[in-house]
Amino acid sequence: MRTRPLRERTTSPRTRRDWYADIAFFLFAAVFSVLSADSVHLDEDMSRQALVIDQVVGALACGAVFLRRRWPVHLALALLVLGNPFHFLAGATIVAMFTVAVHRPLRVTAWVTAAVGVPFVLFLARSPEADDPRTGSALTYFALIAGSIGWGLYVRQRRQMIAALEERAAAEAGRRAREEIAREMHDVLAHRLSLLSVHAGALEFNQDASKADVRHAAGVIRDSAHQALQDLREVIGVLRAPAGDGASGRPQPTLRDVDRLVAESREAGANVVHRGRADAEAALPPVAGRTAYRIVQEGLTNARKHAPGAPVTVTVSGRPGEGLTVEVVNPLADGSGTAIPGASQGLIGLGERVALAGGTLEHGPDDGTFALRARLPWDAPQESPGPGKDRPLT
Repeated sequence: MRTRPLRERTTSPRTRRDWYADIAFFLFAAVFSVLSADSVHLDEDMSRQALVIDQVVGALACGAVFLRRRWPVHLALALLVLGNPFHFLAGATIVAMFTVAVHRPLRVTAWVTAAVGVPFVLFLARSPEADDPRTGSALTYFALIAGSIGWGLYVRQRRQMIAALEERAAAEAGRRAREEIAREMHDVLAHRLSLLSVHAGALEFNQDASKADVRHAAGVIRDSAHQALQDLREVIGVLRAPAGDGASGRPQPTLRDVDRLVAESREAGANVVHRGRADAEAALPPVAGRTAYRIVQEGLTNARKHAPGAPVTVTVSGRPGEGLTVEVVNPLADGSGTAIPGASQGLIGLGERVALAGGTLEHGPDDGTFALRARLPWDAPQESPGPGKDRPLT
């Protein structure tokens, strides 16, 4: 997993938040210099002119804080070098060292830290007097620099961790989007191609059909192929569209489209009985209606694949507050005829759809038939069942 280099962020255009942060660091450096002004008078021989120069250099150092994003290393080294003859640079140096630790690689931070550590070691090697005010001032200075470096490393590590988590979340969202598109492609194309296979099989086995029947079947095959291509273009369009734009521009199926599914299957020669009607279809949540449509679509497709020619019963019933029940039942295949091959992934994807809609799905042999049953919540989220499980009938 790769995260965006922190170095790139320092050279990007400064945002309003960056300006706020730079102003805050400038004020910190200035206030720190003012509060630590008493320590400047350690040298009794310092003239007023030298003190004024020291203050001017300190003010310029505070202003240089605004350059920390573009040249953090150069600024830090310059302030460290000037920190020996001048006293009002401590605040700006702390800010510069913090910036290096946050925005530069660990190797660069280590070299800059060495520029602080070597003078500190040399200072300790001279065995300074513990009661000398200069000793306390130097130790405080080095402690503050070390603290700024440590805090910067912590902030850097935290930012990298957040960036990694965001990248992982984006990858997970992309994976879920791809899975949803894959389910969509399976549901749509399996239905269309199974209709093509049924019509083509009818032409193959009914060789004595009249020219009118052959022309009609060929027209149905052509229309189904065109519709399959159109569905495929729509799904691919979702892949090419920017995130969040693809699904909104493509009409989604609803429960009302179940009648069209049944009509298409009947036109292909299937014996489909459509029973029951849901009350107040307009009040059905879009997710539940779309899921119900896919359940019927998958049930009809599986019936054509595994039990061609067998009668199929589609039942849709329900009302607000009681939930929506969808059932597709067909006799088990007797081994006659030619079954259409499949990838056996439709029911798995369907179970995921139903679970995301907050419903339950059951499928499997049931008293000589194969049943596909689902129950979906309808306008009663507090009473709807929790995420269901895809389980076989017992």
